[in-house]
Amino acid sequence: MAVVSSTTPAEAQRLRDLVQLRRVRDRIDREFAQPLNVEALARDAHMSAGHLSRQFKLAYGESPYSYLMTRRIERAMALLRRGDLSVTEVCFAVGCSSLGTFSTRFTELVGMSPSAYRENTAHVTEGMPSCVEKHITRPIRNREAPAVGLHLP
Repeated sequence: MAVVSSTTPAEAQRLRDLVQLRRVRDRIDREFAQPLNVEALARDAHMSAGHLSRQFKLAYGESPYSYLMTRRIERAMALLRRGDLSVTEVCFAVGCSSLGTFSTRFTELVGMSPSAYRENTAHVTEGMPSCVEKHITRPIRNREAPAVGLHLP
C-alpha cells in the first residue's frame, strides 16, 4: 500500500526549516561559550542569516542572538552564585567578549548588575537540588526584568 503525502512543497520546506532550527537551538545550547554568531549558525543551517533570524523568532519567540545571550546569562548566574570567580572571569567563561555588553544584557534579564547578583546570591542555593535551583533562578526572557530584588524564595 502506497502512502500518499498531502504535504505541499511549502509545508515540506517549513518542516525542513523546523528541523534545522532545532539543530541551531541545540547547537546554541551545547556551544554557548564558543564564539557563535548568526551568520555562522545560518551558514551551517544552509539558510541566510535573515531567514534564520525570522524563522527562529517565529518558532521560539526570540532571535537566535537573544536566545544565545539568555543561555550565556543562565550559565553566568550559576557561576556568580558560586562566588569564586570575578564578574570579568565569568563574562569570558560564558563566551562573551565584551564586559559592557555582558553587564548590560545581564542587568536587562536579571534585574540587577552581575556584581550585585554575585554579592546577593553567593552560596544562596547551596544544598538545593539543581533542578529546583535552575527553575527558580532562570532569567526572565522576552521582556526586561522588573526592578525588584531576586526571584529566589
